[in-house]
Amino acid sequence: MVTNSIKAIRFQNKNRVAILAELDKEKRRLIQNSSMNNPGASIPLSRPALNKDFRDHAEQQHIAAQQKAALQHAHAHSSGFFITQDSSFGNLILPVLPRLDPPPPAE
Repeated sequence: MVTNSIKAIRFQNKNRVAILAELDKEKRRLIQNSSMNNPGASIPLSRPALNKDFRDHAEQQHIAAQQKAALQHAHAHSSGFFITQDSSFGNLILPVLPRLDPPPPAE
């Protein structure tokens, strides 16, 4: 059940990234067309670095919100322990196994 909700969250995140990329492409096309139609109006409408920083910050906040939701869902529906952690495989949360002391040596 947790896996399905995490997959759904990942799918939503990919859709948002694709939509943002498409909007950025369309904006660049409109800026290019307006500068061709009005050669004197070549004032840039935005700062690419600032927009990228804003997008990165917004994406990080979105991921943090997803991690929090996934963590709350896991704690509510599982008896295990979970932590938020960046993962090479895109996992928002990871299960944690407690370390147990080794049994005393048999005599």
